[in-house]
Amino acid sequence: MIECLLYRTGRAQGRLFYRVEIAMNLFSEVSVLREWGVAGGRPKAVVQSFANLRDASRVADRHRNRAERRGYLRF
Repeated sequence: MIECLLYRTGRAQGRLFYRVEIAMNLFSEVSVLREWGVAGGRPKAVVQSFANLRDASRVADRHRNRAERRGYLRF
């Protein structure tokens, strides 16, 4: 399992988070889990499955880069 957790502060909504995780699922596929929302609140989540780690890591990196361009920082 590989995980990246990003935060963004200074907004009226409070402290926002964005999490991207790569993990194996029960069907021998690689899944990319994305969660986002207000820290301490109920997150929104999306799961995508891929046949190999290379494709999953490309998609996870793309989502992480997009979040960083939107102002999220790693802690």
